[in-house]
Amino acid sequence: MNDKYVSPLSERYASKKMQYIFSPDMKFKTWRRLWIALAETEMELGLKDENGNPRITMEQIDELKAHAEDINYDVAKAREKEVRHDVMSHVYAYGQQCPNAAGIIHLGATSCYVGDNTDVIIMTEALKLVRVKLINVINELSKFADKYKDLPTLAFTHFQPAQPTTVGKRATLWMQELLLDLSDIEYMIDQQKLLGSKGTTGTQASFLELFDGDHEVVKKIDGKIAEKMGFKACYPVSGQTYSRKVDARVLNVLSGIAMSAHKFSNDIRLLQHLKEIEEPFEKNQIGSSAMAYKRNPMRSERIASLANYVMTDALNPAITAATQWFERTLDDSANKRISIPEGFLAIDGILDLYLNVVDGLVVYDKVIYQRFMKEIPFMATENIMMDAVKRGGNRQELHEKIRTYSMQAGEQVKKYGNENNLVDLIAADSSFGMSKEEIEKILEPINFVGRAPQQTEEFLDEVVKPILEANKEILGVTAEINV
Repeated sequence: MNDKYVSPLSERYASKKMQYIFSPDMKFKTWRRLWIALAETEMELGLKDENGNPRITMEQIDELKAHAEDINYDVAKAREKEVRHDVMSHVYAYGQQCPNAAGIIHLGATSCYVGDNTDVIIMTEALKLVRVKLINVINELSKFADKYKDLPTLAFTHFQPAQPTTVGKRATLWMQELLLDLSDIEYMIDQQKLLGSKGTTGTQASFLELFDGDHEVVKKIDGKIAEKMGFKACYPVSGQTYSRKVDARVLNVLSGIAMSAHKFSNDIRLLQHLKEIEEPFEKNQIGSSAMAYKRNPMRSERIASLANYVMTDALNPAITAATQWFERTLDDSANKRISIPEGFLAIDGILDLYLNVVDGLVVYDKVIYQRFMKEIPFMATENIMMDAVKRGGNRQELHEKIRTYSMQAGEQVKKYGNENNLVDLIAADSSFGMSKEEIEKILEPINFVGRAPQQTEEFLDEVVKPILEANKEILGVTAEINV
């Protein structure tokens, strides 16, 4: 195992569930399910041999079903070395196990019947797993937002202190982006269709030949296969393959989740720098090989790193779809084998990390309060001025004095590293008519967060909770981080 390349996506990042979805076992078992569905469909539609007898019997179908799971991989691998064709190797191997049904496996189909239909089935299963994890991340964020909906904190625009918000309200911004992603993924799952069985160029000519030119019978093939495989429909028209735009649409959804996760990870990394909020840090975890005191935001950084990969990976199917020729070319195959699975494996790792980080976020409320109080005197000047005017002060004169005192206080903070003394300067000026205690009452943090607590509560009650309630049976997922 140590003398060849092993993908970090399987060794370090992706879950066992996602890895199985893209495993050879899932792929080849799905091929067999598709061959059974095709044979059943042909039998049900009355396929006859040249003597007018049923070409496919129930005994043959039963034989195929008896060996749907126990794939003889050794036979398939040996055969592929001889014929250099993966589909025909597995047709041969299946036929070795099912000698009575060997002649009707893959009847009328082309390789894309199993290849493309399996790709759609696998992507759909992977999207469903991503959806489950996405909803669980939203659930954990909702708990965090509710817990800290009333905790005032400085907001930032351009990473400069701005009008305050609450810690919980900031979490709703992360959630709202994930809800957009959830909408996209649910739409994409609902949109998934199979290729069906359309032959070498999408015309179903081989099936028209099998069914003696009966168009009405051949028209029913795709619908029956879709139903047997658990799909609502097949694409009504195709070349040899389904449109490669399907792959691009799927990876664009994953790219959207990566964008949202990356934004979250950026915010956590910045907050950890400010010592306001930290991602989980285990007892024996080492932050730096050189600096023993360090607590690096490793998991958030990993989210960002994998997210960069997923966002750029979405270019692969876009370029592939754009450069296909006519009814098909094979320059999609090698790319698809890499870009589609790796996009899903990476997003799976991202969501596990996201879930893990949110579940263990540490909030340092005293640090948040201290930073708040260093900046709030500047932001509260209008409130102070209005109260002073109510006490008989001149608005224009007070405005000029506050401007002057603000500059003096700013100089103390920036130039000399002293505390913000704006409150002391204003309290010492009799024209304001306010004591230091009266001014400090105005500076209570909760007075400056606007409707942030209410917005958070309304968002959770009206938007998030109905989604969580509708999906309560899939909540409770936990994430295991390998490294």
